[in-house]
Amino acid sequence: MTRRCAIFDLDGTLVDTPRGIVTTFAAVFAQLDLPTVDSGAIRGTIGLPLPAAFAKVLGTAEDEPVVAQCVELYQATFRRIVLPMATQLVFAGVYDGLKSLREEGFLLAVATSKFIVNAEALLTAAGLREEFAFVVGADQVAKPKPDPESGFVVLRELGVAPANAVMVGDTTHDVLMAHGAGMGSIAVSYGVHSVDQLLGANPTWLVDSFPGVVAAVKECS
Repeated sequence: MTRRCAIFDLDGTLVDTPRGIVTTFAAVFAQLDLPTVDSGAIRGTIGLPLPAAFAKVLGTAEDEPVVAQCVELYQATFRRIVLPMATQLVFAGVYDGLKSLREEGFLLAVATSKFIVNAEALLTAAGLREEFAFVVGADQVAKPKPDPESGFVVLRELGVAPANAVMVGDTTHDVLMAHGAGMGSIAVSYGVHSVDQLLGANPTWLVDSFPGVVAAVKECS
């Protein structure tokens, strides 16, 4: 039997965390007495690994000490602010949709720009961790999304051919990763990037709800 796999982004795809991420960034800047940053600029970094995101909004290099300070404080602050409300942030249709895909024999995985410890904590808090056979975080690869390395790691771990896999995400980083890995892509319009941005990356499908994701995954198989 052919092994089929659906790989999911986490923030903005499975869990509505962008608002919590903006709040956490703001709390970090306040605790470090750094200037406040426009929430739109912060949202624009979602999908990037934390060091790259902080470097971008601060206008500095990733190896500056302040970036490491921000990342460390962010992780503790995120756990305090966002994790307690995680089950309330899961997008409509996710619980039932993932169960439906697993029942049809799909292997499910997560490829996220979060560090693995944060991804595992959020998935567990949201009651989603057991749905996934494998999770790969940004700090487990040399080149995070949009590079295809995360996709290749999942395919290798699960023993799935690119032609039998699809990547689901809310940013162009996810779509471009899928292209690079030779797999199909499902872009969701309810997350961080706009429809125009997503279409610019040429996804295989564009859907506006998680039930739409489930239908597209089943169609691509």
